[in-house]
Amino acid sequence: MLLNDIAQNSNPLLAPFNTPYGAPPFSNIMPEHYLPAFAEAIKMALSEVEAIAGSKEEPNFKNTIDALSRSGKILQRVSNVFFPLYHAESNSQMQEVARNVAPMLADYQNDIVFNPLLFDRVKCVYSQGKNLPLNQEESTLLEKTYKMFVRNGAGLHQSVQNQLREIVRELSSLSVQFTDNVLAETNNWYLHITEASDLAGLPPMQVDAAALEADSRGLQGWCITLKGPSYLPFLQYSHNRELRERVFKAYNQRCFADNPHNNTRLVLQIVALRKKMAQLLGYETYAHFVLEESMAQTPEKVTGFLNQLLEAYKPFAKSDLEKLRLFAKNSDGAAQLEYWDWYYYAEKLRKQEYDFDQEELRPYFPLEKVIDGIFQLSNILWGISFKETTNVELYHPEVKAYEVCDKDGNFLALLYLDFFPRDGKSPGAWMTSFRDQEVVDGVDVRPIVSLVCNFTKPTQSAPSLLTHNEFNTFLHEWGHALHGIFSQVKYSELSGTNVYRDFVELPSQFMENWALEERYLKLFARHYATGEEMPLSLIQNLVAAKNYQTAFAGMRQLSFGLLDMAWHGSDEIPDSEIQQFEQQAIRDAMVIPMPAQTCTSVSFGHIFSGGYAAGYYSYKWAEVLDADAFSLFAGDKLFDAQAAESFRRHILAKGGTEHPMVLYKRFMGREPALDALLKWEGLL
Repeated sequence: MLLNDIAQNSNPLLAPFNTPYGAPPFSNIMPEHYLPAFAEAIKMALSEVEAIAGSKEEPNFKNTIDALSRSGKILQRVSNVFFPLYHAESNSQMQEVARNVAPMLADYQNDIVFNPLLFDRVKCVYSQGKNLPLNQEESTLLEKTYKMFVRNGAGLHQSVQNQLREIVRELSSLSVQFTDNVLAETNNWYLHITEASDLAGLPPMQVDAAALEADSRGLQGWCITLKGPSYLPFLQYSHNRELRERVFKAYNQRCFADNPHNNTRLVLQIVALRKKMAQLLGYETYAHFVLEESMAQTPEKVTGFLNQLLEAYKPFAKSDLEKLRLFAKNSDGAAQLEYWDWYYYAEKLRKQEYDFDQEELRPYFPLEKVIDGIFQLSNILWGISFKETTNVELYHPEVKAYEVCDKDGNFLALLYLDFFPRDGKSPGAWMTSFRDQEVVDGVDVRPIVSLVCNFTKPTQSAPSLLTHNEFNTFLHEWGHALHGIFSQVKYSELSGTNVYRDFVELPSQFMENWALEERYLKLFARHYATGEEMPLSLIQNLVAAKNYQTAFAGMRQLSFGLLDMAWHGSDEIPDSEIQQFEQQAIRDAMVIPMPAQTCTSVSFGHIFSGGYAAGYYSYKWAEVLDADAFSLFAGDKLFDAQAAESFRRHILAKGGTEHPMVLYKRFMGREPALDALLKWEGLL
């Protein structure tokens, strides 16, 4: 069937979703629908833009800025279905669509930015800005719209714009290739174990999961994969040092081997193109370009922030390492501690010092109870309720959907929860939206939020039992979900998580704080088989171990931030030998050196395909904010509804309608201090 035929013959993506909540009719949408839907939606969107640009009316906020914001809604609908599924339920057909669509969308954005008549109208309205009767959100939208044009080259000579067009187009395609390669490398590798003795040390649940994995591949024995629920516990518990090394190196060599999925060339191309684009736009580096629209503002401030934390963490991290080395030597006679040993001995030392390990917590975190516990926390703090619904279609049988309502029973959002690894799902955990909140013709269009994770799957002998780290990840992504659910703004580009990159992690990391609160854990943490409460002694040991190896973990996080800034904030970038460049960039943060055969950059999706380029520092930046903000819930104020409502009203509901520091100061009454994080982590 020709593209135009599909576009014109009841393509479900081009028609309104006449479904409960306006949810996507997943069963009607086939991979072959996407490309013609994108093509037709882009055509319609550009027609709307041309009408705005060619209007004979005097430019004003409504007929230019507001109209531009309202344009392209069908394209937005198509994108909001395709891209969440591309990351959560992909296949070769979806990947082929992504490869074709990426340059189409890049061209579409360029056609808007480089439309001279449209830019003239935007410029005209912007010049009147201070004299226009605009509210705060409208002023922000005007500022954001004008900056979008200027920062992307709208006022530059056409020859420069032509270069920018090609760069943006190529970057969009390279990003898709990068993502597909990481997914392929994660899926393709596995360790096939045939001798039971090689399973020594693994908890029974991990053995069962490995057996299921082998069976799914038509193999006898057990299989360890590079997906989080398999990879991490193996490093923590396997007694077989040689196999731990193989698994660790396989994970950290993804997209670095000499095969079709090697991302070395893509990294170098992406970095070079980003730098060239930034310089064409008048910026020294790509980091200067990105950080102009952030709380940090400059690469110098980011680097100073990272180095300040580095100096605070370093002595504690070295002390942690020496203690671990001595423990490994005394317990096993280990002569040298390598990176693949750290997870193993850190877990054993935690057991010795705090009388528990991660696996002892699992039975008390069955997924269904954790879901109930997170829903219960949200109800206590904000009065919202959750009801599973079967009235909407699901994109995979493992997904569940919930209707979210406020304390008065008013509909807030539709929520999808998707928890388990599968071959079509990217690694990691994230929140996304099938629809952002906005107000259209006076109607509050509520969001459709999706939370996607890669947690431990059920086995034949037990339900899904989460590690405490997985529970913490759930809370993290839940903060992002609340940012979307509580959004109460007019324009979708300012709603929910559409905020500065170094502010978006505040709600997520803020929610993580409850993971270590005794009063909260006692509400829901029950043994999956007996129903017994988590023993108070176990909770107390967990809380006591809150800052165990925290400096070492902090240094690892800083290494990612430093690597990001090296790629995007440096005058000198390599044209080859990226491994040497990487090792030089992170050397001050590496308490244990990474093995020579490994490379992080080639699978670093956050910065090469995930929107965090020159922004990975955001996680530590937001930790300062969240440690400070959570001080309002200390002690007997853990469930303080008044403080929670203030956080919702000033932070979660506002999206990107005002500068983040304005919102933060309105919530806290002051700016945050770095000491809040160091105190929370026990380093002061």
